[in-house]
Amino acid sequence: MLTTAAVSADKTAAATGLRAAVTILDRWGATGEQGEAILRVSHSTYARAKRKDGLQAINLDRDQLTRVSLVLNIHAALRMVFDNPDNLYGFMRMPNDNEFFFGRSPLEVMGSGDMVAVYETFKRIDVLRGSQW
Repeated sequence: MLTTAAVSADKTAAATGLRAAVTILDRWGATGEQGEAILRVSHSTYARAKRKDGLQAINLDRDQLTRVSLVLNIHAALRMVFDNPDNLYGFMRMPNDNEFFFGRSPLEVMGSGDMVAVYETFKRIDVLRGSQW
């Protein structure tokens, strides 16, 4: 059984992760609608997470936490691959001719909100870093 302190810590950690993911999505140039679909959160939750003082604790389900994790891990992989901030934050908006993307940008593919699209985008970007971990 979880204690009140453990539940509170989980809600705080979820809020911290969500705020970080929203900040990354914003830096990638995602629209609000794309960010909401990628993270599967409501417009009001996304807006509160975007305000630094607006979200201190939140309940996120397993799917939402996984989406937050994937965004954070995509960003980590991109940081391993790119030193240049223009590439680090611009890559997700660039058209990609990989057969999975078919000329669309990774952000456009993920923006559908489909969990498979988010995960497959992560897998393809994670491969770019090779054995750099």
